[in-house]
Amino acid sequence: MSSPNDRRYAKTHEWVKVEGDLAIVGISDHAQDALGDITFVEMPAVGASVKQGGEFGVVESVKAASDLYSPVGGQVAEVNGALSTRPELLNTDPYNSGWVIKVTGFAPAEVEALMDAAAYDSFLESAQ
Repeated sequence: MSSPNDRRYAKTHEWVKVEGDLAIVGISDHAQDALGDITFVEMPAVGASVKQGGEFGVVESVKAASDLYSPVGGQVAEVNGALSTRPELLNTDPYNSGWVIKVTGFAPAEVEALMDAAAYDSFLESAQ
């Protein structure tokens, strides 16, 4: 599966999509596939500060627990409350309804420094 072109990707398999002054953050299809069936998502509180490359949460699956790393720094404006009762959204729709947090106050340069879809897909191929 090729990654959507409307977002940027971190080597830790999180994506960011900018919509106005919000940076929407989630995990890639590759990440959800590697994790297997996701059973729980730990998210930060609204208003919490996140830094680029810093941990902001945990995803637990039937296989393992994995830290989530923010691809951009800023403040958490919103968390995806649906993941509290339906963590499997990360498996079934990682690029849309399975988003994890929305961040404000991020630096556009941090977004630009991330991989585009083609670079991320090449990164995945070279890691195999």
